Amino acid sequence: MTDEEHELVRQRRLKLEHLRAIGRDPFAITRFDRTHLAEEVTGGYCELEGHAVRVAGRLMSLRVHGKAAFGDLVDVSGAIQVYFKLDNLGAEQYNLLDDVDIGDFLGVDGAVFTTRTGQITVAAGRLEVLAKSLRPLPAKWHGLRDVETRYRQRYVDLMTSPEVRRIFIVRSQVVREIRHFLDFRGFLEVETPMMQPIYGGAAARPFVTHHNALDIDLYLRIAPELYLKRLIVGGFEKVYEINRSFRNEGVSTKHNPEFTMLEAYQAYADYGDMMRLVEELVEHVCGEVIGETSLTYQGQQISLAPPWRRISLLDAIHEYAGVDPQRLLDCSSAREVCRELDLPSGEDTHLATLVNNIFEARVEPQLIQPTFVLDYPTAVSPLAKRKPDNPDLVERFEPFIAGQEIGNAFTELNDPLDQRRRFEEQARERAAGDEEAHPMDEDYVRALEYGMPPTGGLGIGIDRLVMLLTDSASIREVILFPHMRPEGGR
Repeated sequence: MTDEEHELVRQRRLKLEHLRAIGRDPFAITRFDRTHLAEEVTGGYCELEGHAVRVAGRLMSLRVHGKAAFGDLVDVSGAIQVYFKLDNLGAEQYNLLDDVDIGDFLGVDGAVFTTRTGQITVAAGRLEVLAKSLRPLPAKWHGLRDVETRYRQRYVDLMTSPEVRRIFIVRSQVVREIRHFLDFRGFLEVETPMMQPIYGGAAARPFVTHHNALDIDLYLRIAPELYLKRLIVGGFEKVYEINRSFRNEGVSTKHNPEFTMLEAYQAYADYGDMMRLVEELVEHVCGEVIGETSLTYQGQQISLAPPWRRISLLDAIHEYAGVDPQRLLDCSSAREVCRELDLPSGEDTHLATLVNNIFEARVEPQLIQPTFVLDYPTAVSPLAKRKPDNPDLVERFEPFIAGQEIGNAFTELNDPLDQRRRFEEQARERAAGDEEAHPMDEDYVRALEYGMPPTGGLGIGIDRLVMLLTDSASIREVILFPHMRPEGGR
């Protein structure tokens, strides 16, 4: 803190000491019987005019005019103006304002009226200081440095920015509507382990921990996929989980090590069914939360109404990057394409990785309107079923909106023999140094050997969906407490 800030804190502590000395210790108060939220007072004025109410909130402004003052109390619903008058409160109560600062929590009893300017107001007849703010609220939040402070001190960010509060209210509504949508369609919400002896379900590095009593290493899950599909084997036909997953990867505007996903699985369905489910789910959530199925994201008009465009991965590369798909059939020619496009093209890079590099750099940013990109290489999709007419590709899609991927889905591989071969290939890649290759999971293969019906599965990044619906450019804007380096850390 600066010297000025230290002085402000000192003054606030002196005011706290004075309140305690006169028997008004705010931290000794245990509860306040509030009758109305701010929004209920302003919205119900016709019925409440002249009636007594009890309101409470954080004081965000105070304008003193001698023997009268106006203040704004903010609660979870909004702000309400309060009128403090010496003649109404009496000297003892009115003088409490001398020890009140912006940021303090106040409780007010009084009658509802409108001022000469038409402002709905509560005329205070009694005042209580419910909690003292010992630090001054920041006057401004701008610039890169303050962005970092906003994320570290989200509590201050929330109290000073109605827009930030709105984002997280929307986030809660999104999760609620996802549940409503899936519950109505007969899906069963379940919970699967967050600590797993074998991690799987995605290509990512895990966080590792140790269980002392069992004396084994465990991994924070990178995805719940393999456990959810075990439930399909067990007889459930529609399951979903809104889950926290963890990946030991870099931090960016699109990635946070801890994130929230929806994963859902439906027996007797394929990736075409999952496409329709995604379209309908996103349309429903958008309509219920923001009231329409079109929106503006970072200046771009986007319609989420079905049907969404469908295009194969290789056709998308041809259309948006101008690359002949025939040049992506072997490593040598694909590597040459990457060099022409000034993209990574190492001699040991797999063909699928080369193709993915081209797609991410040249195609993904151009997929503004909702688009399903279909049919990915088998080599990068170890849990998806092969296409019957082309075993080098799988029935997999990723939905893209506003230039970013919001999910991943496929027709699930239910052949235990093929699954074992793919795991073994992944094991060879791990041995060759690929830390993100999928580990062998013998129990999952055993589960498949008992038989799993044809199944479609999908994952949707809830953080990215909330970004879209709130016009947020960074994932940190939609996560209450994003991971960051420690203050003063390297």
